[in-house]
Amino acid sequence: MTTSYSTTTTGRTGFAVSSLFVPFPFVCFTLTLFTDIIYWQTSFLMWQNFSSWLLLAGLVGGGFGLLAGAIDMARRSTRMVGPGWAAAVAYIVVLALAFLNSLIHANDGWPAVVPNGLIVSALTVAMILVTVLLAARKRSRVIWSVER
Repeated sequence: MTTSYSTTTTGRTGFAVSSLFVPFPFVCFTLTLFTDIIYWQTSFLMWQNFSSWLLLAGLVGGGFGLLAGAIDMARRSTRMVGPGWAAAVAYIVVLALAFLNSLIHANDGWPAVVPNGLIVSALTVAMILVTVLLAARKRSRVIWSVER
């Protein structure tokens, strides 16, 4: 038996605005890992530049996502449908790793990517997976409690 779920007194649930911005940095940081691997295999400088630009775009998008997430956490109507505090902290860790990766990629040539940039890119993608799992876990708990 399913029941309707509402977090507000008016019967409507809010829309988490952060869900518009959060996927963008995740895609940029994942593509950064791929461009780092391609640079490692080819030594073609263009791939290092792509990585740097992807990191910048992901950090700017991540800043918008962080701002939207803070607004969502403050709004009562989206607090229950949002990702939760654990996923929010993990998202901040992802952005911190990406910022560190951006500083590493600021070097010239080969040392900017191999091995440190590649390692931090892989750690960032691993942390992205943890963040997604934390957000999905909270969402599945909300859905599970609604269906009971």
